[in-house]
Amino acid sequence: MRSLIVPKSIVHLLALTPLAILLWQAWSVAKTGGNALGADPVAEIEHRLGLWALRLLVITLAITPLRQLTGWNVLVRFRRMLGLYAFAYATLHFAAYLGLDLRGYWTQVFEDIAKRPYITVGFTAWLLLVPLAVTSTSGWIRRLGRNWARLHMLVYPVAVLAVLHFWWLVKSDLREPALYAVIVALLLGWRTWKRWKPRTSLSARA
Repeated sequence: MRSLIVPKSIVHLLALTPLAILLWQAWSVAKTGGNALGADPVAEIEHRLGLWALRLLVITLAITPLRQLTGWNVLVRFRRMLGLYAFAYATLHFAAYLGLDLRGYWTQVFEDIAKRPYITVGFTAWLLLVPLAVTSTSGWIRRLGRNWARLHMLVYPVAVLAVLHFWWLVKSDLREPALYAVIVALLLGWRTWKRWKPRTSLSARA
């Protein structure tokens, strides 16, 4: 729809802005040796990429409740785009860990996955996102039929695992991961309530 070209362009721009700022700051640090990324640039890069992956995932999950509350069905048109951006940031987060943190010693990732719980759940969340990203096209929706919706329910455990990954990663101030935990709990609680509400109503009438 032509009427969505401008809104979608704005969403693209907003989703890419954090990455553009991060790349500019990384370039500035590499060129001038400044402190735009703090005392530990690698940790800051990983943190920001992961945080935006979580934020975009939460926004994606919020689309359906917002549509149901407001009646703005057009919001559904942005769900796939935002979900793919969440996957892109999660992939960059994982790539930064492999390339900047492990510095090419990629075989160590399997040891970290086995020994560090926060990496285990983070890697699992990313792994579950892969089939969702691959099957996000219209062609896959037609091929899978009803199974497409069942497959994409994986986004719910992904959100829980992503919050858990953030929670275990933070060592002192838990306020931020706690905030995302509450938001995800509310979003999943809304879906559970909406799913069981019709059944409850029918039982009451019977």
